[in-house]
Amino acid sequence: MVEVINGPPECRYGVIRWMGHPKTEPSKLIAGLEMEEESSAFTDGRFGNERCFTCPSNKAFFVFTHKLKRDSRFDESASFIERRDIVFISFLRLHLRFSAFGAMACPDLEGDIPPPSANDLDRFLGQNKGIQGHHNSCYMDAMLFSMYSFSMVFDSILFRPKRSDDIKDYDKVQKVLRDGIVNPLRSNFFVRADKVLNLRKLLDKCSSVKGLMTEEKDPEEFLKSLLQETLKADPFIKLSSGQECFHYQLFMEKEESIVLPTTQQLLELSFLQSDIKLAKTPPCLILQMPRFGKTFKMYSRIVPSLRLDITDIMLSYPRECTICGRLASHECQACYQHFGDSLDKIAFCANCLKKSHSHSKRTNHSPRPLQIDPDYLQYYESHPDASIAREVLELFAVICIATSHYVTFVKCGKGDDAPWVFFDSMADRMGTKHGYNVPEVQQCHFLPEWLKDEQRKKICQISDDKQLPEQMRRLLCDSYICMYQSPSLVHYQ
Repeated sequence: MVEVINGPPECRYGVIRWMGHPKTEPSKLIAGLEMEEESSAFTDGRFGNERCFTCPSNKAFFVFTHKLKRDSRFDESASFIERRDIVFISFLRLHLRFSAFGAMACPDLEGDIPPPSANDLDRFLGQNKGIQGHHNSCYMDAMLFSMYSFSMVFDSILFRPKRSDDIKDYDKVQKVLRDGIVNPLRSNFFVRADKVLNLRKLLDKCSSVKGLMTEEKDPEEFLKSLLQETLKADPFIKLSSGQECFHYQLFMEKEESIVLPTTQQLLELSFLQSDIKLAKTPPCLILQMPRFGKTFKMYSRIVPSLRLDITDIMLSYPRECTICGRLASHECQACYQHFGDSLDKIAFCANCLKKSHSHSKRTNHSPRPLQIDPDYLQYYESHPDASIAREVLELFAVICIATSHYVTFVKCGKGDDAPWVFFDSMADRMGTKHGYNVPEVQQCHFLPEWLKDEQRKKICQISDDKQLPEQMRRLLCDSYICMYQSPSLVHYQ
């Protein structure tokens, strides 16, 4: 209980329900009280048009904190002194917490809460939306927002029961992630920084990745700490080499003929030069762009492909003959750029292979038989004119970095028409040394248009990156990780 200094009788005593900096008074710390007495001058917890807390009508009163003192009605008996001190200490703790992270409420939420609908997008835009950043947390904020705001591909790790080989704090980590971060993000579209701090503390304690509380880290280090070492999730990516991983770094020799590469081109080139395939369709394919450290980039611009066709890098998936379109039986890597600069141009049926490789330019090539799943092979042999389906993943997030700060573009739902948003966990700041960061979510109205094939020529005509629209420049020049999901395997397996 507190008392308003020199307040009239009906505006004297109340309980602190909120404390912070309203948008109309950003430089002053104000307390929201639920008063003992009603007054027509009071509200239901609104300060102007801003909802700060909820209480009965005509009971909420807002006052500067320097005009408050402890309730003087309590006498000085021992029991009341103790109660008075507890109240005052609670007041101080509340003041300190709000000073560090602002006044936005962020209660834990239990249960299985699905991502919000893109139809409600307007209520998820603006400041104090998304995940609030704090002290070098942007790598984690951007990855968590990408993973969980509008996608369900990672949801099964939120509910997997603890196994005998799991760490002691497995249930605690899972609950902090699910109830403290994912559910509030999806339900209220705001996660206060102390909720992420709880996860950072646990991961710093439980994994081999140290410095998660204080140092600048990368998203892939967070994935290693959370998925590989702490929650022991099944790796998304399984390669023909036997390697399993949660993300794939695009390694390749630079192809000078490619001026403005797409992630489709870079993925195919990386797999071709490494001579590997995907052993199975990944529910989620996280690609790290060919850049090293915070500054060196192999390509100054990269266009994230909205759709990623992985048919030609699958180990046992049926492929079309590049010449006749029927079921291919062989692949010739040496034919890359002979018939085109994509991997769908190096697969041949037996007849077309014989004809094409009788040419003097290709007589020294060494084609290899394709490994086709027996069920697929049986079907296409009995249906020779059947079209061969393509295995395609959808882009759902692009994490970018510039000057050691991570932000992300995220797709709000499925399909080509789904809107996109841009998220920055430290878009603004309230106060200075002892202030707090203000996260922000903005809609990207033109992002799908930017990434269409017909726009690439226009992009190439703009040689100066500074002449590109700001969000377009960040997307093309600063991309660090592109995240794809399989529409048919939307739930992580």
